[in-house]
Amino acid sequence: MTPEGTRWRKASTSLNDACVEVAALRHRIGIRDSKNPTGPVLTIDRSPWLGLLSAIKSGRLPRTSPDA
Repeated sequence: MTPEGTRWRKASTSLNDACVEVAALRHRIGIRDSKNPTGPVLTIDRSPWLGLLSAIKSGRLPRTSPDA
């Protein structure tokens, strides 16, 4: 469960509503399916999240679409 008033941000490269939303929570990052905003939320520490974003932005991990 996430706190009331949590601000979710949709992925900028979302295709056909097949995307995730992320939110900065108190000490973690929340990740959820944008099609199911009342469904489960995956939470992870900030450090692995920032590492994942860095790897994607630097090209160490490819950006793929759901159709890939």
